[in-house]
Amino acid sequence: MSDIQIRITDREGEDHTVEAPTDMNMNLMEVVRAYELAPEGTIGVCGGMAMCASCQCYVLSDHELPEKSDEEEAMLSEAFYVKESSRLGCQIAMRPELDGLHVELAPES
Repeated sequence: MSDIQIRITDREGEDHTVEAPTDMNMNLMEVVRAYELAPEGTIGVCGGMAMCASCQCYVLSDHELPEKSDEEEAMLSEAFYVKESSRLGCQIAMRPELDGLHVELAPES
């Protein structure tokens, strides 16, 4: 299986169920950009280097994700609208185990 389904709630509250490839080394931020679920220039501003929080999202499903890196922790500590479930989309690699993942994009800072 090379594609998984992910449910993404955009910043307007609209739900989108999208197909995400697991064989292309993509992360969640890149999937959001590919489906144009956020206006251009408002997500992935740093290009996926965990140096901004423009791709912050809230994980709403019970999927087990890898531990946050020090860089991700540091970025989230400076971000707005952070919740316990906050993660940077650029740090969530698309893997088969994430089939059914549900996230909500954080408000634009």
